[in-house]
Amino acid sequence: MSTQAEARRQLEILTARCVDVLLAEELGRKLERSLTTGTPLRIKLGLDPTAPDLHIGHMVVVHKLREFQQLGHQIIFLIGDFTGMIGDPTGRSETRKPLTEAQIRQNAETYKRQIFKILDPARTIIDYNSRWGKTLGSEGMIKLAAQYTVARMLERDDFQKRFRDNRPISIVEFLYPLLQGYDSVALEADVELGGTDQKFNLLVGRELMRGAGQEAQVIMTLPILEGLDGMQKMSKSLGNYIGIDESPQTMFGKAMSIPDTLVVRYMELATGIPLEEIRTTATDLTAGRVNPRDAKMRLAGALVSQYHSDEAAAEAARWFRETFSEHHFPEDAPTFHPTTEMLSADGTIGIVPLLTASGAAPSNSEAARLIRQGGVKLDGVSVSDREFRVPLDRPHQLQVGKRRFLKVFSRK
Repeated sequence: MSTQAEARRQLEILTARCVDVLLAEELGRKLERSLTTGTPLRIKLGLDPTAPDLHIGHMVVVHKLREFQQLGHQIIFLIGDFTGMIGDPTGRSETRKPLTEAQIRQNAETYKRQIFKILDPARTIIDYNSRWGKTLGSEGMIKLAAQYTVARMLERDDFQKRFRDNRPISIVEFLYPLLQGYDSVALEADVELGGTDQKFNLLVGRELMRGAGQEAQVIMTLPILEGLDGMQKMSKSLGNYIGIDESPQTMFGKAMSIPDTLVVRYMELATGIPLEEIRTTATDLTAGRVNPRDAKMRLAGALVSQYHSDEAAAEAARWFRETFSEHHFPEDAPTFHPTTEMLSADGTIGIVPLLTASGAAPSNSEAARLIRQGGVKLDGVSVSDREFRVPLDRPHQLQVGKRRFLKVFSRK
């Protein structure tokens, strides 16, 4: 295959699933030059370690990194330990509270472990933007700030909204896009990836690189993955997420709960399922040749295999079929033994304290809400009274929601 043909092949693979590629022609030229010279492209993804763990929505861009990596290019996973102390203002309606250095270091270690479930650690450079951010100094910051105007910063939608609503915008938040853009200058990136909400910041990087006399990076944005509710973006705060470190059973069960309309999108953005198989699945679903439930089983298995193992995926599928398809209470459900102190004189425990003490509900109010909405079953019977008391003269099977099961035994 000629160099030009191989460059076109790589371009087709790499631009699939993207929302923006600025500019595809530039990426094509970079790929052709890389193949001619034998020099891999430098592909950058930066993440601020602002939370202790990641969900599969965060990993959409990491899957694209893996495609670059499989084609022989150099991946740079940049941990924003310096910018993380400011906080990315993207999508924020108020100024983000800065994290401490200790929090950032702890979160960064978690990120490294999690991304290597997708990327090859032997072929991934991990870098930290404190390496150059802390050495910029006041003179460097002034020179950086001089390259952008307030009017340009206010072109950002979130800044516009906050300015219009008379909400505070700190000066340091204006520095954030500049510092993220400077990361690309420091790394001499050929390509930078990000979500569609990062487009403004990525464009700043292109302009700063030109100002530094460098060839501008190509920017590629990936879609924002919807959460399990099918409406809002995936977010831990909204509770509509699948966490990278969740158990195989939880991950499988959550994947099976997504709306039918999202099956193909999740396959495309959150798994390594081959594109040809995904296209066939999409066609078959539209034609009614495939049951959406079967497609979800394939999706759920792929997710568990990716983040755990093939064996864990097979076991999670077995558990799901037995629990939900065959309506069996899972034999391997966790157990809970109330202590004597939890019981009343008659040897019973209230349903609300049982839910909270066992960890089935995080609080009394959440336990009461679950009961009110019919989400609690004891021995297969729905519990509707929050004052109900559970006798502990025998074991019980407790189900909370669709995916939480617990065997409750007599007191210790």
